[in-house]
Amino acid sequence: MPNFKLDRTDYRILHFIQNDGRIANTELAEAVGLSPSPCLRRVKALESAGVIKRYVGIVDAHAVGLPINAFVSVSLSSQKESALDKFQTQVTTYAEVMECYLMTGTSDYLLRVALPDLESYERFLLEKLTKISGIANIQTSFALKPIVQRTELPLREPARQGRPI
Repeated sequence: MPNFKLDRTDYRILHFIQNDGRIANTELAEAVGLSPSPCLRRVKALESAGVIKRYVGIVDAHAVGLPINAFVSVSLSSQKESALDKFQTQVTTYAEVMECYLMTGTSDYLLRVALPDLESYERFLLEKLTKISGIANIQTSFALKPIVQRTELPLREPARQGRPI
């Protein structure tokens, strides 16, 4: 990816695809000022280069019975590579874990966990998370309500000196 050079048209394509992954190629081509064939070639090139990783549908968590977002800070007793690998391997198997980040600062990992209720969090904590050996500390915060939820990355074309596309 670092060798893949993005131009203004690529950034515009990415803007529209981030907002509507199901946009028709003809509509996308018109929006970015290309004919359909070159537009499709560019999209395919962005996919091949890994700039576009995948296409997804965003589901309303409340509508499917998952209103609880828990943010879990995990500290390990050791930061050796083997301990980190063991934690990472295990945590990726838990469907409740929506995101997991290796962190700097006071904890080693930050997880976002989606759950139907507090009892489910308790089961997740006791039956899954605390079963991973090497955990020294777990701290959990529960989100009361989302204020900002974006899926579109704030793309900036370098030549445009930081102005939005």
